[in-house]
Amino acid sequence: MLDYKRTDRIGALMQREISDILQRQIKDPRVGFCTVTHVEVSADLRHAKVRVSIMGDETQCQSSMAGLKHAAGFIRREIGQRLSLRYTPEIRFIRDKSVDYILTVDKLLKEIETEDGVKRET
Repeated sequence: MLDYKRTDRIGALMQREISDILQRQIKDPRVGFCTVTHVEVSADLRHAKVRVSIMGDETQCQSSMAGLKHAAGFIRREIGQRLSLRYTPEIRFIRDKSVDYILTVDKLLKEIETEDGVKRET
């Protein structure tokens, strides 16, 4: 139970630091507008799955993912310097499509409203 809470705390710290690194230090033009939505750290603190939401079309998303994978070593080194951990987790970026899903559902609901002639209160 204690290890579980520690991994959550480290994940939250990593999320904040990776977001800062992406905003301030990554200069790769392939990396577009990315938001770190969640960091899941393994129990042994050796691996971290970093979920990112990327704005743009599919080509821009693929380009951003390639840029993030290329920068993973740099980001890992920065995390190692910022957080005092015995081992710096190996970082793997995963595209988080939940925002895309929410936007699609919202668009479909609006289409249904216009077809029915009913206005939804916001």
